[in-house]
Amino acid sequence: MSETSPRQRRVHAVSDLISGLNGLLEDRVGRIWVMGEISGLSRPSSGHLYFSLGDAKARIRAAFFRQAASRVPFELKDGLEVVVYADVSVYDKRGELQLIVRKLEPQGQGALQLAFEQLRARLAEEGLFGEDHKRSIPAFPRRVGVVTSPTSAAVRDVIEVSGLRSASTPLLVSPTRVQGEGAEHEIVAALEAVAQAPEVDVIVLARGGGSLEDLWCFNAEEVVRAVFESPVPVVTGVGHETDVTLVDLVADLRAPTPSAAIAAVLPDGDQLARDLAYQWSRLVSAIRGWHASRTQAWSREREVLRRLAPSARLAAQRRRMGSARQALFRAALHRAEITRAHLARRVARLDSLSPLGVLARGYALVRKESDGTLLRSQDEVTAGDRLEIRLGEGEVRAVVDSED
Repeated sequence: MSETSPRQRRVHAVSDLISGLNGLLEDRVGRIWVMGEISGLSRPSSGHLYFSLGDAKARIRAAFFRQAASRVPFELKDGLEVVVYADVSVYDKRGELQLIVRKLEPQGQGALQLAFEQLRARLAEEGLFGEDHKRSIPAFPRRVGVVTSPTSAAVRDVIEVSGLRSASTPLLVSPTRVQGEGAEHEIVAALEAVAQAPEVDVIVLARGGGSLEDLWCFNAEEVVRAVFESPVPVVTGVGHETDVTLVDLVADLRAPTPSAAIAAVLPDGDQLARDLAYQWSRLVSAIRGWHASRTQAWSREREVLRRLAPSARLAAQRRRMGSARQALFRAALHRAEITRAHLARRVARLDSLSPLGVLARGYALVRKESDGTLLRSQDEVTAGDRLEIRLGEGEVRAVVDSED
């Protein structure tokens, strides 16, 4: 091969070469899908992202400019497997092959699902989902705030259930969009507005079912933080029972549906009526039992007081005195009878020994009338003595006319 003469040489400037290569790549390659693992991720203040995309055999630099990167819902990090839709070009300052990324998706997992998991992990690490932050729901709220779309089926369900359970509890609907770009900002504003309304004790954040994309505004970080920072408890009823959003995790109470959410914050009027009737019955029964026990106690105390009263004690003393008098009288009679019998025996004995008894058998007692001397012998008298003779019955007087 012969060397080309200097006049036949075509010498290219480096910039021309790079420009030509870029044109060639644009014509022959264009935009392509490329799969690889992110490494060396850089985040300069400009907002652009720079990283390498590679596999086990090769690696290529990639640039992801701010406007396109802002549309990615999840966070890029080293080691993440992604698929990019990019322009292949040569970086003119270093002459390196590079990718200008237009779109980026996670490999093997949906972008929204990955964003959900990343944000969930980060907020959980901050403690936003901890049970210690959960507040109790008031049993009898004065007013319930409802954040939802005013034209949705969810708001109709909420109003219907509210009327059935507790028609007297007022609802304050704070309208907002619950789907679409920018809906998260409206939800935050609606939450803040209803939380400041007078007498609102609890907020229900509600939306019907939908896909992950439809419910995505309820996974937005600003909505999650607004629920966490709400001055009043928040109950969520977003989607169907199987749908779980990040606001469900941060809420003070999560209900599976909008209807279940409003039912969870309102008392059941029918059940309250039954409970009231039952409690009233128990109260009446308790009052009657208390009254009966008090009546019995009062009766016992009244009887004790009656027994301890001076009048009662005097009456008892009078009764005892009367009984004692009767007993004494009976004892005196008995004693008199005993004495009488004893005396009768003595009298009978005395009668048997009395001179009068002897006189009654025909004997007589003779005394001198002058000195009353009892005569026992004729020698004791002289003629002319006057005598008193005591017979069994009566006395006679006599004069001694002789001593013989």
